[in-house]
Amino acid sequence: MNSKLNLAIVLAAIIPISRFVTIEVNTTSVQELAKVYSTDFENGADNWKFIDHGWNVKKTESSHVLSQHTKKSDHQPKFRSPFHIALLNNKVVTDFQLDVRVLSTHEDYKHRDACLFFNYQSPTRFYYVHLGKKTDPHANQIFIVNDADRTKISLTTTDGTDWDDQWHNVRVTRNVATGEIQVFFDNMTKPVMTAVDKTFTWGQVGLGSFDDTTDWDDFILKGNVRQQTDLDIGAEK
Repeated sequence: MNSKLNLAIVLAAIIPISRFVTIEVNTTSVQELAKVYSTDFENGADNWKFIDHGWNVKKTESSHVLSQHTKKSDHQPKFRSPFHIALLNNKVVTDFQLDVRVLSTHEDYKHRDACLFFNYQSPTRFYYVHLGKKTDPHANQIFIVNDADRTKISLTTTDGTDWDDQWHNVRVTRNVATGEIQVFFDNMTKPVMTAVDKTFTWGQVGLGSFDDTTDWDDFILKGNVRQQTDLDIGAEK
């Protein structure tokens, strides 16, 4: 009886304390990231660089949106990767959280898609998230382009992104210390895709699609800004 009583006393002493013990995993939490840039495109898109033609700011019934409206692209990447890319200019980040609303404007088919780009250092060195209608090794995954054709790096994903003709909320988060990448779609508490990779630790972010059409609005970027060097600027050309 004494041994059981002693064990109960020990457990009673340990359990309440352990409830308040936290282990810090990420070097920078989302809550600590400062806002780097935001836009609703009501004043245009002067802060954006378009890798291909077919982009404009379009007036809708209620607002203005950034519209990628041409399916055929004049951008011919050296390695197999998306054709339609709009990059946020002069903002290079390490850790970040990117939030944006997206509307797929392409007719429905099994490869209907939208893409988000990050840690973009040059046309041949970047990551991107492909939100595709149907999952396969080349669709609805997280990819790296590293001086070679795109390579899937996602550890988890879904059966596909259920595109319709409505606006959807997308979030991408990046922690360079851990290599963690998370992608959220409408539900901002449970990621639809995850990956871990430490190849690129800084770069620009962007929007677009592989070979479809999309509209974008209400863009917010939080993150840690990395000061550009001559090497960075050269890599972006």
